[in-house]
Amino acid sequence: MIFFNLNNEKQIPALGLGTYRTTNNNDVENSIKAALDSKFTLIDTAAVYGNENEIGDALKKLNSRRENLFITSKVWNSDQGYDSTLKAFEKSLKKLQTDYLDLYLIHWPFFSSKMTETWRAFERMYEEGVVKNIGVSNFHKHHLEKLFTTANIVPAVNQIELHPYLTQVELREFCKKHGIIIESWSPIAKGRVSEDKLLQEIGKKYGKTAVQVTLRWHIQLGLVAIPKSVNPERIAQSIDIFNFELTAEEMQQINNLNKNMRVGPDPDNFDF
Repeated sequence: MIFFNLNNEKQIPALGLGTYRTTNNNDVENSIKAALDSKFTLIDTAAVYGNENEIGDALKKLNSRRENLFITSKVWNSDQGYDSTLKAFEKSLKKLQTDYLDLYLIHWPFFSSKMTETWRAFERMYEEGVVKNIGVSNFHKHHLEKLFTTANIVPAVNQIELHPYLTQVELREFCKKHGIIIESWSPIAKGRVSEDKLLQEIGKKYGKTAVQVTLRWHIQLGLVAIPKSVNPERIAQSIDIFNFELTAEEMQQINNLNKNMRVGPDPDNFDF
């Protein structure tokens, strides 16, 4: 595993396990076990995923060492605001059976009128040490610019939808300018990359799958990727990407697959 430097001199693993819609007890435990066995340390969840209890139980059952993990969760829209964010955070800690989070994110910028107070609560938690890193999720440039007007601490991470069909170049450049690491959710476009002929052809050259090529592309761009799977074999394959390197030409070919195509909601146009 390799790590990327955050803007507060801490580090984040370059790859993690996504757990969106993984709620079945057995699926959670099996995927967590497969991830830990494969040397994943970053586990990404959120209050709204409804699986923090199951993840906490699985980590306890597997007797994982907390200091070796990088656990991320997110505050949901309805919990935004100063006091409600603090309460939501405590609930997440209890469910995950831990006394701190490595990363806590504002899940969506929907409740913009409450964003200032939510971020103030985040800054308090960061200063108290119960959150090691604070960040945002699904923030466009204009959301970040609004946050900057009142924030004392720049987000360490912006977790966004990003894959070869949605490369988000302008937002990536803006975040890089401000020292914000991009974390890609749906990094393989909900599996669509598996059928991509270009990615398949590149994969044949290295003895890798289209998914592995895509994840390697993320890493070489300096992006954290959190592929979601409950399949132990696929989880193991996801991390087996550090023994080859894409050429500059191959990187550009993959960049050129961009269609500005989303597989999830647009942060400027969603209703939940």
